[in-house]
Amino acid sequence: MNRRPPRWLLLLAVASAAIALIPFGYLLLRISDAGWDVVWSVLSRPRTWEVALNSLSLTVAVAASCLLIGIPSAWLVSRARLPLRGVWLVLLALPLAVPSYVAAYAWLALFPGMSGFGGAWLVLTLVSTPYVVLPVAAAFRASDAGAEEVARSLGASPWRAFRRAGLPQVLPAAAAGTLLAAIYTLSDFGTVAIMRYDAFTRAIYASYRASFDRTSAAVLALLLVVLALVFVLGEQASRGSAQRWRTGSGTARQGSPVPLGGWRWPALIGLGGLTFVALGVPTYSLLRMLITSASANTVDVGSLTSAAAATISVSAIGAVIAVLLALPVGILAARYRGAAVRATETGAFVSHVLPGVVVGLSLVFFTLSVVPAVYQTVVVVGFAYGVLFLPKALGSVRTAMAAVPPVLEQQSRSLGRGPAATFVRVTVPLIWTGVLAGGVLAMLTAMKELPATLMLRPTGMETLATQIWRHTEVADYAGAAPYAAALLVLASIPAFWLSRVVSGPRLTDGASDSIPAERDLAELEVRV
Repeated sequence: MNRRPPRWLLLLAVASAAIALIPFGYLLLRISDAGWDVVWSVLSRPRTWEVALNSLSLTVAVAASCLLIGIPSAWLVSRARLPLRGVWLVLLALPLAVPSYVAAYAWLALFPGMSGFGGAWLVLTLVSTPYVVLPVAAAFRASDAGAEEVARSLGASPWRAFRRAGLPQVLPAAAAGTLLAAIYTLSDFGTVAIMRYDAFTRAIYASYRASFDRTSAAVLALLLVVLALVFVLGEQASRGSAQRWRTGSGTARQGSPVPLGGWRWPALIGLGGLTFVALGVPTYSLLRMLITSASANTVDVGSLTSAAAATISVSAIGAVIAVLLALPVGILAARYRGAAVRATETGAFVSHVLPGVVVGLSLVFFTLSVVPAVYQTVVVVGFAYGVLFLPKALGSVRTAMAAVPPVLEQQSRSLGRGPAATFVRVTVPLIWTGVLAGGVLAMLTAMKELPATLMLRPTGMETLATQIWRHTEVADYAGAAPYAAALLVLASIPAFWLSRVVSGPRLTDGASDSIPAERDLAELEVRV
């Protein structure tokens, strides 16, 4: 692998990372212009630290719950002898396709008294648990069963062998999944708003809407980013100290399914109960509200069609922007090493810790001050989506490019083709499926984005997400049902395509690398 990238590629990648950093950079600029006296006045308010404590409490509770539920569930669907293990894994992953605010609306429609910390904790735990289940299940399948067998041969009990030899192999995956659940909780706006829980995102949006001077909203946004970075650093520290033991230098050996004996039925009841509360209750509630809406003839077909068209168009624009920004950075990170490459890739991933409400607020400031002509246009909404979901596209592009054996490009160059012709004729056909999958994943996530859309959308434009918000804000649950159902149907189309990509055949060059990068796309939304 070359260590010195071409100057043109490095410049393109740096430009992409710089564009992705615009919201965060302008947020810092806005705060610095306000002066430290103003910033300190916001920080010294008791309300600020009350909101911070609320957000931290909710995040820790959800992350801990996801960890405690996710590891046993992942073990059951990957290592235990259960009927239809593959079906159970799919059912445990499906809550990822349900926007958190749709789940919150569904629960609140059935239980109107649900609100506050308890309601937000329940809903966010149910929709975030797949972030832990999927990577941990994959880690269990890839772990070396021989390590536990060696521990058993030395006299350890089954539980002690698992705790000392099996569990450490999946802890890095568990930590990464828990981090994703924590950041998802920190950045969530719809659930805490619907459940009337005063977390950072709700306070930022209220401050943005309620006051002419929005500096306090910017300070709260920066605190939210700092809190997210604390969780990222904590996950990195735990990953750095984790160990994955192997019994030898060869391929890890898969163990036989573990019989559960008398625990088989409790395990099935537990998985069934988790599936019921995560999928069954929201589905029943949504169908109930749909029937109510249809019987009352309150479905506005024109409004529903317009919102669906707006959702598709603006999320597609965002996906294209995300892929265009991700291409130079992904190619650079896959092919080259060095401090400049690491810094560029890190800059592009900063939006991973920027909640939608923060990006929306930053772009409100930026467009009004620098480019007022694009304020509240489809262009700025698409740009916000592109920045927010750049990491999703970048992960796919980088993995696809890394899976292409460099020898193929070298052979093309030796036959007289130049760099551009080699890229078009050799590299693009091998990576296009992975790149397209990254774009579809970005589009799928953009369809569900709520706070940035509320802040930046043109006057009069409504997406399915904003229509759901508009109806649930006034407790019109039946009116929100058609838009929620339409959003789930639209989101299922790219999700189904991604599942086909994951299960499709892989091309190989005779080695262990797969082409293109479908091997890591099984994470779907778990990808950063």
